[in-house]
Amino acid sequence: MQHHTQVTILQELMRQLDAGQNIDAGVQYRMPTKDYVCTDRAQQEQQHFFRDHPHVVGLSNDLPENGCFYTVDELGIPILTTRDQTGRFRALLNACRHRSARVVSETRGKKPVLMCPFHHWSYSVSGELINVPNQDHFGDIDKACMGLVELPAEERNGMLWVHPNPAASLNLDELLGDLNAEFATHPAGDLILAGETTIQKRLNWKLANDTFGETYHFGKLHKDTLGQLYYGNNLHLTLFDQHHRFVTANHGIDAMREEPIAQWHIARGTFVLYYLFPNVQFLINPESATLIRIYPVPGNPSESVTKISFYYSQAAIDAGAAEITKDDEASVYDRSNDRGGSLQANLEVFKSTIEDEDYVMGEMQQKAAESGLLDHIIFGRNEPALHHFHSSFKAALGEPPLERILS
Repeated sequence: MQHHTQVTILQELMRQLDAGQNIDAGVQYRMPTKDYVCTDRAQQEQQHFFRDHPHVVGLSNDLPENGCFYTVDELGIPILTTRDQTGRFRALLNACRHRSARVVSETRGKKPVLMCPFHHWSYSVSGELINVPNQDHFGDIDKACMGLVELPAEERNGMLWVHPNPAASLNLDELLGDLNAEFATHPAGDLILAGETTIQKRLNWKLANDTFGETYHFGKLHKDTLGQLYYGNNLHLTLFDQHHRFVTANHGIDAMREEPIAQWHIARGTFVLYYLFPNVQFLINPESATLIRIYPVPGNPSESVTKISFYYSQAAIDAGAAEITKDDEASVYDRSNDRGGSLQANLEVFKSTIEDEDYVMGEMQQKAAESGLLDHIIFGRNEPALHHFHSSFKAALGEPPLERILS
């Protein structure tokens, strides 16, 4: 992010804090609760947002070396991402061309050859079919035409993008617009995967997404956790078509008031979160990043899966003199200093705030919506990111806009 943009954001957040004001969209909206429970709408969302829309599935160092792979299954089709022997990022349908069994069952790893366990048809990490056992028994086959189905994929600014429809185009210039230039200023391509975890809860994927849409609740729901670090009730929001940038102040912003503006850096006084339509929340600073991918469970609008990946700079890892180990849920990177925040601390934040507080509220909301007795909820003037989420969803599905509440 350019320094002048950082200064503009920081000055506006300081103004809000000094005035005791929050962002003000100037309008409230009614949000129909049926959008969280309707099976037909969930099927539309699955097709339109998750089967026929580009998605960021990781950062560059999810595939740190040639020959590496990892699998993605949350978009409704089995996807195998690889870095081929030339270093190119690829996305392939994880289905053998013989009888469509999964070629790779592991979550991630490195192999010189990808072999289907069913009949041992073998593929390169580029997807080419290289061996058919007992081909004299099986019959003639044109290996050049029987490689793994390739999906549109692009690696840009340290982010890995995939379109799950092999017939679709992937145009990141059009998709991201001005965010392309901003992402080029971030170190995503240099950050190293340190750990990951999954949260599966009984709440609609949009309710999980709503968790990241306002700071109104910080000092209430999170008063003993996140509320100790962040002020709450302040927000700088910039829209980028269907995406947005969401910035809120922590107590570190106070120290910058005494510094020359030329020394200000947004990471020392805020967190910067990018929402990437339709389901990604991406926090990044010079030392670390957290990629949050939120998915529906197909066929069940009342359940969702949140995949969270944590990344750190090599300098942060070296400064901590830490080892990366494995526990039941995630690789745990634990270090003594707080440059970028340790993985253990981040795991605890997501457990204590997102899973045990935010998503518990979401499960309550889900039950209320399912009762059919509450036909709408209200998004306040201080919750414009929530306006943006749901206005974008409705527009993409060709639905009427949210209903404005006149005052």
